[in-house]
Amino acid sequence: MHPYISHLLEDISKAYSRKPQEDFSHPQTMEEHFEEIENWIAHDPPNTFGDYCGLKVEDFPPADQLSEDDMTTICKAFKKMMQSWNLDIDLPDNLPISFAYSMTVETLNEKTAIVNHGFMTFDYCSGSPEGCAFKEYCPRIDRLKDLPQDFDLDFGDEELPY
Repeated sequence: MHPYISHLLEDISKAYSRKPQEDFSHPQTMEEHFEEIENWIAHDPPNTFGDYCGLKVEDFPPADQLSEDDMTTICKAFKKMMQSWNLDIDLPDNLPISFAYSMTVETLNEKTAIVNHGFMTFDYCSGSPEGCAFKEYCPRIDRLKDLPQDFDLDFGDEELPY
């Protein structure tokens, strides 16, 4: 294990949300639920995840300086910490650990809202493999293999047939 990992894991453990556990014996009212949704839609989040948890991308060594085991350990600890903030990250299962590590750490620079109920997910899927953040690991690539070679995905300004 890289000597820095134990310090990094300690920093991640300090980054857990300190909010009190939610009292689910009194569920959120419908009005509170819709108010939370309206606020989320109406306002761009002002803060990054790093602003909330106190960690910075610079705190994390580059992937090429760590072993796969080190990156796996950090990613697991980081995801648990994210859950304390009602956050998650959606990554393809076949993504190499160095890629997953880099994307997980990069969430610290992403603006996000912290919600009291449910989860917010960092989802980098555009629904199309073209220009996908996951490149050749895009889970949608296989869908294109089934299309005929001459199938044109660019409909331009034409009206769709459905």
